[in-house]
Amino acid sequence: VLCMGYNHTEATTLPPFFGKPTRPAKDMAKNLTPLDGQRLSGLDCGQTCKCKAPLIPISKESHPLYNRIRTGKVLNCAIPCYQPYFTQDEKTFATFWIGLWSILCFLSTSTTVATFLIDMERFKYPERPIIFLSACYLFVSMGYIVRLVAGHANVACNPEHHHIHYETTGPALCTVVFLLLYFFGMASSIWWVILSLTWFLAAGMKWGNEAIASYSQYFHLAAWLIPSAKSIAVLALSSVDGDPVAGVCYVGNQSLENLRGFVLAPLVVYLFTGSLFLLAGFVSLFRIRSVIKQGGTKTDKLEKLMIRIGIFTVLYTVPATIVIACYIYEQHNREAWEQAQNCSCPGDPHRPKPDYAVFMLKYFMCLVVGITSGVWIWSGKTLESWRRFTTRCCRARKPAGASVYGEASPALVGRTVLPSMASYHKQVPLSHV
Repeated sequence: VLCMGYNHTEATTLPPFFGKPTRPAKDMAKNLTPLDGQRLSGLDCGQTCKCKAPLIPISKESHPLYNRIRTGKVLNCAIPCYQPYFTQDEKTFATFWIGLWSILCFLSTSTTVATFLIDMERFKYPERPIIFLSACYLFVSMGYIVRLVAGHANVACNPEHHHIHYETTGPALCTVVFLLLYFFGMASSIWWVILSLTWFLAAGMKWGNEAIASYSQYFHLAAWLIPSAKSIAVLALSSVDGDPVAGVCYVGNQSLENLRGFVLAPLVVYLFTGSLFLLAGFVSLFRIRSVIKQGGTKTDKLEKLMIRIGIFTVLYTVPATIVIACYIYEQHNREAWEQAQNCSCPGDPHRPKPDYAVFMLKYFMCLVVGITSGVWIWSGKTLESWRRFTTRCCRARKPAGASVYGEASPALVGRTVLPSMASYHKQVPLSHV
């Protein structure tokens, strides 16, 4: 037991522990846990937005885009030549993916167009717009093939500043690719509307081939004039820009207003209008089918026609709808992707980024209609057309001696072959003929 009393007085001063700090603040910062350091840096990342790599800052006033572009709420910040959100393997696969389907589309559409050229009388209205639709996709595939041959950077990128093209009408290679993709892409959509209209006139209004064909000049005027006006407007407004994923030049890749006005709105209008005409035509075909069946007549040919129309309708409307959905997904989320790139911390698992599969699906659906347009010519008639064409070519390539023989032979044939054939027919019994 200690020999001391108990202190009953109250302390009037604070203990030394609560006085002046014994360690400087910088020593405390050194002893912070890693989690505290991440929180502090995360708070700083979330509060400040700046042009972060791999995005390209524009600092020189002499740059043509100085104070004109904004990426992720940051002024003078440009998208690099290649999409910053994807890995190198994903970029390499995108080149292979687009190249594969563009080549297949080129082969399919060129076969369809060549079949039409060697046998034009076979394809009459109302099915002739399918040929022009296929021809449009032939040129669309050529646009992607030009990019495949020339290279990503040579088409879609600014070689001097190493960023994607913004608000441009050139260089020439970029403009050519833009016209091939945009002009013929929009023309193909209008030919789809014309195709559904001609089916409606044939099935619902009972128009004949000649009556529909008499309006063909108006069909061509609409199909080529409207895309021409839109393409000229895009070029006049210097709205052509580069696609950092596909490496092509188009409109709306960097401007959401241009994407909505020049791409999304026309595609929605064309698809909606064509679907209405097509639906009305199908209703009329079903009525005709029921009337014919009630009369006791077979409807096999009509049913085959309806099946072919139905298959081609699905093969167009489904890809067109998916392309529109992909554009809607892109325009709805692009600002969030860019803002997350500039305003969030690197390596943040919750940072929004684009879905790679959606972009690959969009490019596939942009080309698959050209591949499936050949469905309409996949028949025995096509083989017969090519057989007759090759036969004519072989006859035209006969040597000169063969033609002389052919000119001298009619008399010989008349004197020898025909009598022998006559005697042969005389000798064959009637039961064998």
